[in-house]
Amino acid sequence: MSADIDGVLALVRPDLQAFAGYSSARSSAVQGEVWLNANESAWANPADATGGSRRYPEPQPAALRDALAPLYGVQPQQLLVGRGSDEAIDLLVRALCVPGRDGVLVTPPVFGMYAVCARLQGAPLIEVPLIDDGEGLRADLDAVIAAAKGQGAKLVFLCAPSNPAGSDIPLPEIERVALALRGQALVVVDEAYVEYAQRASATTLLAAHANLAVLRTLSKAHALAAARIGTLIAAPELIAVLRRCQAPYPVPTPCAELAVQALQPAALARTAERVATVITERERLHHGLQGLPGIGRVYASAGNYLLVRFADAQAAFDALLAAGVVVRDQRAAPQLGDALRISIGSPEENDRVLAALSARRAAA
Repeated sequence: MSADIDGVLALVRPDLQAFAGYSSARSSAVQGEVWLNANESAWANPADATGGSRRYPEPQPAALRDALAPLYGVQPQQLLVGRGSDEAIDLLVRALCVPGRDGVLVTPPVFGMYAVCARLQGAPLIEVPLIDDGEGLRADLDAVIAAAKGQGAKLVFLCAPSNPAGSDIPLPEIERVALALRGQALVVVDEAYVEYAQRASATTLLAAHANLAVLRTLSKAHALAAARIGTLIAAPELIAVLRRCQAPYPVPTPCAELAVQALQPAALARTAERVATVITERERLHHGLQGLPGIGRVYASAGNYLLVRFADAQAAFDALLAAGVVVRDQRAAPQLGDALRISIGSPEENDRVLAALSARRAAA
């Protein structure tokens, strides 16, 4: 085991480093024909025609990991699959942070689950706000490094592309943070929207940086939000420790089977086409919104959404809602008191957004 891996494993809470976890009935490698080891029903539910839900699922479905590994360019033993990225975020905070001591660094305005999980664990929250540099709301990585070192961060979450700001972080900059915090913190790159960013994934940096981890999801580009399939990608040794801390049976069999089908070549090709459509529509909606009165700023985005500032955000929200369009109100988030986040929909849905906002201005 390399010194780098030793350093990463040392980041795990001392009381959990040798933790064996729960050994479920499905974690055993034994084989047989009559399964009487898990107190399951001997009969299928009448609503379950195939009987596929009678048995507990595989804790980490092999077929799903084998499908995800080439998609993400890693080995199956580097993957921890769970109930969306949310479970992985919570698991990281609980496994690494000693309550009241080890900090969690975030870059607001950003996805709120990092802070929620830190609070539930009693981990100090370290906030390094995004800065508006004229190009967009971007992470101040020098400030991130300084705050992490100065305030005892054990976990650093970099959302790239950032939600809701839409800004991205170049891979050399991610690498710079990982190098600066080696031996002190795990740098977690949340790539929920990376398919729309048209760049290589931070998984390409994992071989050189053991203190780097990457979050991926099938909820966005792959259109499986209800299936709740999220993946943490990291050094196999860290994944093994986290697996022992994970609750049993995190991936329901129907969800795993659906995900495997969604990762077959024909489905992946269709997904790629739809990602390309979103990118084209993102630019069209961006330009269309910029031309409307009452809009203060439309931020460039590497995700499947646009952050938009309005002269009257409430009126814009109401106009969209009256047209049957629901967008995300961001006004409670730091620095975003006049902003809404608009997901990129189909061309017809995006036309509806533009029409609703144009009609509002015409009526005024």
